[in-house]
Amino acid sequence: MRYHALVPAAGSGSRMGGQDGAALPKQYLPLAGRPMIWHALATLCATPAIASVFVVLAPEDIHWPAPMMESLGPKLRVLRCGGETRAASVTGGLRAMASEPGASGDDWVLVHDAARPCLTVALVEKLIAEVGNDDAGGLLAVPVADTLKRGDERGYVLQTVPREGLWQAQTPQMFRHRLLLDALDFAPSVTDDASAIETLGLSPRLVAADASNLKVTWPRDLQLAERILQNRGPE
Repeated sequence: MRYHALVPAAGSGSRMGGQDGAALPKQYLPLAGRPMIWHALATLCATPAIASVFVVLAPEDIHWPAPMMESLGPKLRVLRCGGETRAASVTGGLRAMASEPGASGDDWVLVHDAARPCLTVALVEKLIAEVGNDDAGGLLAVPVADTLKRGDERGYVLQTVPREGLWQAQTPQMFRHRLLLDALDFAPSVTDDASAIETLGLSPRLVAADASNLKVTWPRDLQLAERILQNRGPE
């Protein structure tokens, strides 16, 4: 079996407004001395089981720091076929991968958010091991711990939502190349890859991760991610 990583990175990160350097797309904001995206790519390139790491950029992207990224080694490949949405970028990346040497429809693809810089090799290896050969694939996730409230348009509580059985999806999310492409063609408006697989009637496996694999969405998340990376020893 072959495993590839696919990192869609064609977005602008509009919710980071007000952050210094916000003219940059979110994935290129500085984090612990590197562009944010570098950290996720470095982890994926360092995972022995991963054969190739494909990063999907917008065709007009002028911010990609090629010399710095070349230091990550020959696993990293750039695809300039990003779309208007995350799903479109993933779909374009999957199609482009099909023409790349060493990739086939039966290979596994681990789709990871460029804005999750605190991923570890250990978590990637855990996902691969626990999903195994499950035809439905799987994803990293954490059980919801907080009490959930559903609110109305005025900001008042409508009800408390039971949290039993609820998980917060993370990435990577790991599926067979051909299956994921078929699912995204069938459901092109989903916000994550597992949702597309679910529309085919399949149930991906939930693989327990931890809260440190956070997604940087708001400016304060960038500060938290930096603390996590600075306090983390070598794996």
